[in-house]
Amino acid sequence: ELTSQREYFATHSACLLCHYINIEAEERSRIVCANDGFITVVPFWAVWPFEVLLLSRRHLGSLPELKGAEVTQLAEALKQVVSIYDRVFGIPFPYSMGFHQTPSDRSEHPEWHFHAHFYPPLLRSATVRKFMVGFEMLGNPQRDITSGAGGRKTAFASRRH
Repeated sequence: ELTSQREYFATHSACLLCHYINIEAEERSRIVCANDGFITVVPFWAVWPFEVLLLSRRHLGSLPELKGAEVTQLAEALKQVVSIYDRVFGIPFPYSMGFHQTPSDRSEHPEWHFHAHFYPPLLRSATVRKFMVGFEMLGNPQRDITSGAGGRKTAFASRRH
């Protein structure tokens, strides 16, 4: 990620993920949820069936840079993603999630954009898990469900209330 963001910034003098947010906001088909501070999408490169990417709308590098309402907006976005997941199969949906923040090497990183990845291990039902094995661990991941199919199911679940 860091290499891609650096290369894009060096070439375009702009942030890669800011550009990506604009593309997804215009396209709208992969948006799972959004508020004034954050947007959550199923990235077109998703490997996990219900993988989502949560991005800050404002260009910032880390949690301490959040201002005012953005803290609440992040909490609301996180709660909404988890609630949507729980509705997909009608169970508490397991997931791994991590924030990606500015590298901590004490250098400036204008290319870096704060975001979080969610990787749920469920595949097609509450009882079928995805496991990375063999060639997936050593080569390329297999996409069992396309990002569009997983995203549509996730987005649909968000409107079932």
